[in-house]
Amino acid sequence: MNYTFFSEFIMITNWLTVLSIGILVGLFFAVKKLSKKLNFTKLMILSIVIGIGLGLIIQFIAGFPSDPTKLTWLTEVSKWYGLFGYGFMDLLKMLVVPLVFVSIVRVIMNLKAGENLGKLTLRTVIMLLGTTAIAAIVAIIVGNLFKLGVGQEVLNHTDKMREVTPIVDTLRGLLPSNPVDAMAQANVVAIVIFATFIGIAIKRLSKKHAEIIKPFVDLVEAFYKIIISVSITVIKLMPYAVVALMATSIIDRGISSILGVLDFILALYISVAIMFVIHLIIISINGINPIKYLKNVSKPLILAFTSRSSLGTLPVTIETLTDNLKVDQGISSFVGSLGANMGMNGCAGIYPALMAVTAANMSGTTMNFSFYVMLLIVITISSLGIAGIPGTATMSVSVVISGMGMGTYFPLLGGILAIDPILDMGRTMLNVNGSMASTIAVANSFNEIDKDAIE
Repeated sequence: MNYTFFSEFIMITNWLTVLSIGILVGLFFAVKKLSKKLNFTKLMILSIVIGIGLGLIIQFIAGFPSDPTKLTWLTEVSKWYGLFGYGFMDLLKMLVVPLVFVSIVRVIMNLKAGENLGKLTLRTVIMLLGTTAIAAIVAIIVGNLFKLGVGQEVLNHTDKMREVTPIVDTLRGLLPSNPVDAMAQANVVAIVIFATFIGIAIKRLSKKHAEIIKPFVDLVEAFYKIIISVSITVIKLMPYAVVALMATSIIDRGISSILGVLDFILALYISVAIMFVIHLIIISINGINPIKYLKNVSKPLILAFTSRSSLGTLPVTIETLTDNLKVDQGISSFVGSLGANMGMNGCAGIYPALMAVTAANMSGTTMNFSFYVMLLIVITISSLGIAGIPGTATMSVSVVISGMGMGTYFPLLGGILAIDPILDMGRTMLNVNGSMASTIAVANSFNEIDKDAIE
């Protein structure tokens, strides 16, 4: 039989690959048994520990290689583990477009008299961009305290900047010139805009043509119930996916790749921790006990940390805001959807700010008051549209570094870009937490949170 059948199609050429797959399946059965004894939060935390342990064991067997991609069997294990981990993310992404579309249409058509869509949009954008600016300030301070880039040599000359799109073209690209294509590309901002027009039309027509549009209104309500039921079914698979996702992250990146840029990793996670506390302060100001909040948001935060996808986490985020934090369904869907695509505190705030400080120190660029003011402006504006595309964080860095006139120094950041998955875990978790904090603030401004019902 042709050897390529095993090496390229089946992707099993070593008994270690079979053993690793067998161990993962065995752990799945263990998680299933534990699910009957533990609540979902404890099960998720245990799944993270199991996944990290599994990844370290496989790395140990492999001898902790400096470049895991050079070991064929490790690549095979990563591929098979990805079937379970990233396959789960594919199922979540399957829900994003229908969930966002039907939720936004539903909230607009069910708006109560006197509720203002314009105010809702304005307050949402202000909160998302405001928290991103605060995140950037935190990162600038931490980056300077850590003296990132000071005394460092050029790590890598091969990385190139991604093409930077003008802000006007970026904003225009968010408009749904082709709604079907926007749905195919998961351009959530465009979907929100299209759904908003549909919802406004339904609300306008409901006064004179209620009987004619009633079948469509009933269809929207029925489809919403169905897609929520599907979401619940998929979310139940999350503990199994977390085990595979965490193990894959350790297997893919190895240990040695982390040590060379440890100071940057520490700076980023300290910045994330500080911004997370600021989020809790915002939540507390809006009348929700931070302890109660933390008890209710484990699902989206853990999923965001392990999956590294704000958009993929969106169905879980909306469910948590609505069911656990008792936020109005419409506001949860609206603010949560926009929060997954703009004003990301981690990817578009902290990360590019830290990278700009690093590049400035490595290149000898003077950082004075005007430098920091311009940096905040560039970061805040650039966070508007680029978060909805693949490679969000790298694009954010490209735009910011270019906007600060340091485009030629982008290759200096190659060593940091190489361990991006490790950094992306904390960034994505902060993105989702920032989105939820903004949602709570907006909902509270409309008095649309049942705070007494939060357990």
